[in-house]
Amino acid sequence: MTTSELLGKPRKVELPQGELRYFEQGSGRPVVFVHGVLTNADLWRAVLPDVAAAGFRAIAPDLPMGSHTVPMRADADLSPVGQAELLADFLDALDLRDVLLVGNDTGGAITQILLSRRPERVGSVVLLPSDSFEYFFPPIFAPLPKLARVPGSMLLLSMFMRVRALHRQPFLFGWVTKRPIPAEIAESYLWPPGKSAAIRRDLRKLLREVHPRHTLAAAEKLRDFDKPVLLLWASEDKLFPIRFARRLEALLPKGKLVEVPDAYTFIPEDRPEAVVRHVVEFAGVMAD
Repeated sequence: MTTSELLGKPRKVELPQGELRYFEQGSGRPVVFVHGVLTNADLWRAVLPDVAAAGFRAIAPDLPMGSHTVPMRADADLSPVGQAELLADFLDALDLRDVLLVGNDTGGAITQILLSRRPERVGSVVLLPSDSFEYFFPPIFAPLPKLARVPGSMLLLSMFMRVRALHRQPFLFGWVTKRPIPAEIAESYLWPPGKSAAIRRDLRKLLREVHPRHTLAAAEKLRDFDKPVLLLWASEDKLFPIRFARRLEALLPKGKLVEVPDAYTFIPEDRPEAVVRHVVEFAGVMAD
């Protein structure tokens, strides 16, 4: 089955920032999946259908983080705070309530920022390995915000990322997945910036504003977020060591840590069945 068949037919919604593509299956309580930088809804291709089949309305937007195919408006705020506002606007536009947010990588940071600003539609959260506290970005990716300020750097970066021989290096996919990502999925993640100056513009807007001040500020407000949060963390994670999950668990009033073996940061790539099982169980317990 192809990726498009797994996720279903794409839909589009108009937001203040521009047109956003998303995928949706099922009915019931909404579960919204939030990917990170240089990935898209394909990250959830082996998760979304099974969550929908379990009795939920499963939704995965293609957020404007560099692997999207529909550029945002030229004046759109796509900084980390702007991305959180865009995600909140997306929930508003679809009139989603009591949402279970599932965030991974940069998407987890955006989720934390949203919780600190506009948490009204969120009923519970699952955070997979994500930027948090002083790790926004983790050290291996820390040069990216400075690089994004250099004219022409996004085109050079996009050309560099298309070299398949480099995909298993730590600075690309080597530290986010234990297993190789299928070639067509890697292309869907890494090729869009090379095809569109507007996509590169959107990516640059995000990267140049990434800074730990955003996640540190969000963390202070998470102390007051009194809804259930499952920290579904890879015990072997190389980018976001398990100590960050333990700090979040201690911070959150209703945080609970569950470790997932045999996976790195992109658990939906390495262990999609584990993500499905824990999300469905967690959502079911929250409904009781």
